[in-house]
Amino acid sequence: MGIIKDLGETYLAANYRRFPVAFVRGKGSRLFDEEGREYLDFCAGIAVCALGHAPEEVVRAIKEQAERLLHVSNLYWTEPQARLARVLVENSFAERVFFCNSGAEAVETALKLARRYAYLRSGPGKTRIVALENSFHGRTYGALSATGQPAYWEGFEPLVPDFMHVPANDTEALIQAVDERTCAVILEPILGEGGVIPLSREFLETARQACDRAGALLIFDEIQTGIGRTGRLFAYELYGVEPDILCLAKGLAGGLPLGAVLAREEVMAALTPGSHASTFGGNPVCCAAALAVLERVLSPGFLDEVRLKGEALRKGLQVLAEKFPEKVKGVRGVGLLLGLETHVSSSELMQALFSRGILTTAPKPDVLRLSPPLIIGYREIDALLGALKEILASL
Repeated sequence: MGIIKDLGETYLAANYRRFPVAFVRGKGSRLFDEEGREYLDFCAGIAVCALGHAPEEVVRAIKEQAERLLHVSNLYWTEPQARLARVLVENSFAERVFFCNSGAEAVETALKLARRYAYLRSGPGKTRIVALENSFHGRTYGALSATGQPAYWEGFEPLVPDFMHVPANDTEALIQAVDERTCAVILEPILGEGGVIPLSREFLETARQACDRAGALLIFDEIQTGIGRTGRLFAYELYGVEPDILCLAKGLAGGLPLGAVLAREEVMAALTPGSHASTFGGNPVCCAAALAVLERVLSPGFLDEVRLKGEALRKGLQVLAEKFPEKVKGVRGVGLLLGLETHVSSSELMQALFSRGILTTAPKPDVLRLSPPLIIGYREIDALLGALKEILASL
């Protein structure tokens, strides 16, 4: 390792367990380190680089917008932000959009919106938010309070009050939890950091019905599943269950920081002038990048290809599960967000793949997560499967 690692270790906070590599360039599904070594990326910045690294249309949009306007604040209108909001509304259940900078900020906005909506309609007291055990919604205080993994809470308590957690896919527990005090239920359609666990259609339908009975809002955190990751623009389309509020980030701007909250008109109306804001939210350059991403993702045949590639990857992983049943338990997930459930250490698998120049993540000790760029090629999928087969055989 060279000067980049030395500088980082000297000056950066030590809150990440970084791999011993410094990347300086990327193209498509490949990354290159400072020594010129090539890596195949099945992480994509944790589902951020939807179109891979340095996609021409996104780079061009960034350059053109940067030459015109970088920032003016949300005291004024800008064309990229207004156009992006229209594209999101025209392709979703929503009627209004709020822009911020990250997934955690999108979740914070959704939680504040739900509580304010309940306050304006019902007065004080309707403040409880129901979330899921083993969920992950972000690191800020509201998002952390919604996150159902106590390991992330250590040293940061007390958290924001009036959050409760129920087991994923436990319909009875959810029904019991949602009552007249509940202002919102927040769910990830697929628990990403929880180990790539899809929620069942029955559970999501139950959540919708429970919220309707209690006069509560249903929030879908699609920060990891949105923008084509599941083979649909949004994961909720797979289930036929519409939320009241939708949180987006990660893949939205293809690598630039941009979050969004989508909601119906009646709900978003609770955010009146002065009630919530974001200085950099909806930055013109980030919005221009997002417009380029969405143009590609919504182009004819693109999402069909994501589904086909996701199925090819899933089938290959299932073959490995059948060949190595003592080491691989199974495969779960949707589209190009898949988890390989293992009997061996997923961290060991991740490290072995890294040594072969393949990047993955291990959100749980027994789950290897694969979230490649949506433009990943079939030969690159075969390369990953071949490397995994060799590693599993050698363990």
